[in-house]
Amino acid sequence: MILGLLFALQAAAPGPASPPTRVTLAQAIARSTRLDPDYVRALGQVDNAEWGRRAALAVFILPSLTASIDATKYSTEFFNIGTGRNQAEAVNATVSASYDLFSLRKFTDLGRTRAELEGAQATELEQRFRTALLTESDYYAVLQNQELARVATDRTRRAEEGLGIARARVVAGAAVQSDSLQLVLELTQARTDQIRRGAALTVSRLQLGRRIGEPGPVDAEPVDTSEAPVLPIGLDEAVQRALGQGPQYRAARARERAASAFLRGERGRYLPVVTLSGTHLRFDDSFFPSARNVSALALTVTLPIWDDGRRELAISQARVNRDVARAIRDDLERAARADVTEAVEAYVTARATTTLSATGVLVARENYRVQESRYRAGSTTILDVLDAQLRLTQSEADLVQSRYAARLALAGLEAILGQRLFTNRNVP
Repeated sequence: MILGLLFALQAAAPGPASPPTRVTLAQAIARSTRLDPDYVRALGQVDNAEWGRRAALAVFILPSLTASIDATKYSTEFFNIGTGRNQAEAVNATVSASYDLFSLRKFTDLGRTRAELEGAQATELEQRFRTALLTESDYYAVLQNQELARVATDRTRRAEEGLGIARARVVAGAAVQSDSLQLVLELTQARTDQIRRGAALTVSRLQLGRRIGEPGPVDAEPVDTSEAPVLPIGLDEAVQRALGQGPQYRAARARERAASAFLRGERGRYLPVVTLSGTHLRFDDSFFPSARNVSALALTVTLPIWDDGRRELAISQARVNRDVARAIRDDLERAARADVTEAVEAYVTARATTTLSATGVLVARENYRVQESRYRAGSTTILDVLDAQLRLTQSEADLVQSRYAARLALAGLEAILGQRLFTNRNVP
């Protein structure tokens, strides 16, 4: 019966599959940033902000220009005041230009567009790090599931070896039949865990492929698994860097400045606007009109007095937007220490856990060796061997998880700071 169960378990073992495409972490991040919709949107906002900045500067140099031409056919002739004669066809051409000699909005738009450009650039940087963080998470998930699949394979191998030892001892009369049954149960659970780990690895490879634009599964190139280094900066310096150059804090400050500049521009609608405009008109009954031309130059002073409250409503809305942007910026800056501390502590904890887990694996491996040797000699029970096997498997899994938790925690801290803390991480 036991041999039948063993053969069934071997038949259910997953077979080898063709290796998928493999990429490095730097390649994965470079490809994902070109495909992530949020990053594409942030990059487009930078382009929009740059054009807004150019337009705000252009109004100080160039007038607004308009050119038009129209041709009209009438059913009867009429006296065309432009040409001074009767005609049934009329062709009119107009070229007009205007330049605001004084307008407060021109100056406030300079500050607003400058702040919007800075905010868009900070948002682009923030989204770039966020996309890199998501990519690293998917990348490390593949590597973690690879190692956990290896741990599950090792567990299955140890269960098979233990079953062989137990069967030999049962045949020799040195152990009871229940020892083999216990190991068959352990082998069953090990095979089940191996299948689950294989399925998780397949899904994580597909997710990484989706992240970088591949239609199928993608494998991850192994990264350096040496001990995580100590952070090159302390907590206080990290908080100062986050507040000074962290992209989310820079973007919040820029949005507040833009909202304040927009409010000043809306308030400037109470002031007069001085505009110099010129117009050149041509009249005829055929293209291009040349029968008569008229030019005009006008200096206009416009003083808005009352527009049914629309100006006051716009000022109120702009003030509310400014207050909201200020509250968001204040809240982010108050939360900076907590956010940075959480990220730093996550890295420090994962780093310490990795060191302890590595020691735990060595201890668990030695304990399993001793228990297996004692079982071969008949000095211990199969339950002690199984317990040592499970402890070794769990210790190896803990080491794998803590190792990649440290890398992911470091990526999270770098996303807050907006800079890489180590130059040898193989990330752009």
